[in-house]
Amino acid sequence: MSTDIVDYRSRRAWLVYAAFVFVVFAVGGLIGTQSLPDAWYQSLAKPVFNPPNWVFGPVWGILYVMIGVAGARTFLREPRGLTMGLWGLQMLLNWAWSPTWFTLHLLWPAFAVIAAIFVLILAFIATNWKADRTSALLFVPYALWVAFAGSLNLSIALLN
Repeated sequence: MSTDIVDYRSRRAWLVYAAFVFVVFAVGGLIGTQSLPDAWYQSLAKPVFNPPNWVFGPVWGILYVMIGVAGARTFLREPRGLTMGLWGLQMLLNWAWSPTWFTLHLLWPAFAVIAAIFVLILAFIATNWKADRTSALLFVPYALWVAFAGSLNLSIALLN
């Protein structure tokens, strides 16, 4: 871990925040437009706690801002460290989940992906807890949402 003091409010920091949030949204948005819920998804049996489809966009929008900011802060502090690696890996898996579920229709592999994302989120929180509590806390709502989404994924897989 770097012992340098990081100025999270500098001009450079704001550019890094903007870049991270942009990339998270751009890649997530592109993947989202290519793997939308279709007739297959509509035909699946779903648990009673399945939210309406319109809920997912706003939730992911808020989470993507938080994920981007946490990633930027981590990058500013230690661009080649373990925590940055955890952030990058969870992001790749985050982007892989929608095509696995909505395009390939692979319920159980999608569950494996979301379980791995959850573990990586918890590892990110744990490794950041002392070094950058803000980044760790930005990932707590993400962990809660992925836990919910994972239970939804598991329930749908079991029902189908």
